[in-house]
Amino acid sequence: MAVAELSSRAALTPYTQTRTGLSNSSSQLSYSSSCHLSLRLRRSFRPLRQIISPITCSVNQVEARVAEETKEQSTDKSECFGVFCQTYDLFAEEETKKWKKLINIAVSGAAGMISNHLLFKLASGEVFGPDQPIALKLMGSERSLQALEGVAMELEDSLYPLLREVSIGINPYEVFQDAEWALLIGAKPRGPGVERADLLDINGQIFAEQGKALNSVASRNVKVIVVGNPCNTNALICLKNAPNIPAKNFHALTRLDENRAKCQLALKAGVFYDKVSNMTIWGNHSTTQVPDFLNAKINGLPVKDVITDHKWLEEEFTEKIQKRGGDLIKKWGRSSAASTAVSIADAMKSLVNPTPEGDWFSSGVYTKGNPYGISEDLVFSMPCRSKGDGDYELVKDVIFDDYLLKKIAKTEAELVAEKRCVAHLTGEGIAFCDLPEDTMLPGEM
Repeated sequence: MAVAELSSRAALTPYTQTRTGLSNSSSQLSYSSSCHLSLRLRRSFRPLRQIISPITCSVNQVEARVAEETKEQSTDKSECFGVFCQTYDLFAEEETKKWKKLINIAVSGAAGMISNHLLFKLASGEVFGPDQPIALKLMGSERSLQALEGVAMELEDSLYPLLREVSIGINPYEVFQDAEWALLIGAKPRGPGVERADLLDINGQIFAEQGKALNSVASRNVKVIVVGNPCNTNALICLKNAPNIPAKNFHALTRLDENRAKCQLALKAGVFYDKVSNMTIWGNHSTTQVPDFLNAKINGLPVKDVITDHKWLEEEFTEKIQKRGGDLIKKWGRSSAASTAVSIADAMKSLVNPTPEGDWFSSGVYTKGNPYGISEDLVFSMPCRSKGDGDYELVKDVIFDDYLLKKIAKTEAELVAEKRCVAHLTGEGIAFCDLPEDTMLPGEM
């Protein structure tokens, strides 16, 4: 006999989200951005039309009687979207033999260009594999909510079998609920006349609030990747506001810088990218970052043995990686989006897959207990290895020379200064800004 269950929410209060700008009236034409009821199908079934009335889904025009509500109430709620309001119990034998437990992934700035590339990589199974269903929890702003609906519509139309749920919202306490991964992409870009110190404060407040929300409602072992710039200090602010989540779980994205460095070394050596390994980006995601050619390898050999033009390595190569983002903006007219999305996917894959023997990857992580003598209590890009369980360990078998140590000291001093700028957001007292120089990040203007 067929069994169909209405969710308690859908059974009691069918949800219809109205477009911004419509007046509150007892009866009006609205656009529905979610199904009117949620179904859970069991193995034994008969046609649904014999059990229930038709479902109204996605962005169809419907006549709806809308209760009067405040603007905050109508936009602050995270809700399932369209076809994703229908959830299905997989057959028991399928669940045992093939499918894994659903992973909840929260993404902020989900209506932006980076997310527009990343979300489809996640939904396709590229990151977690072909047998891993996922739920996407997408967060935007009140201003971008309509665009967020458009993103969800495209995900609907793409028919990804692994994408089991999509929800959208603007409140981090709703969107981050039970999140096992949080990809924090959204941040305010730097406009004309805005000092870097001001940007640290403006974006820092965003990430302080998001840290509090993660601390309150996310999984206790949530993995957090901070992309919004200045990402190192934003990650520090976020983790300081989430004391119930291990500080080790927070990452600042420096994988794009690593990928760029591998590309330039491969071009210089006349080899393909996959021949370059052990590439480390040290420090801040800024123009003080340090692409480490001392420990990197090409075809298993030290880079300095393969590329004997050491002046090129110390000057042109290093500067090219530090300023690559700015050079791209000059050509493209905007900051990188697709390559950033690729690097986020790469960073995630490095944590959910074992690191190849002898190799490592770069990530901005918490410095407490680091073996390199770098100041404690920063988020600093360093070489990491993973067993594929989402965790990592810092690599101990690295070497240093005077050139590398001097470069690392400069980026370290910048991050220490940034930390003083945001002391009021990390619970460490009154902020004091004395940034050594304005190392503007590409794309901040």
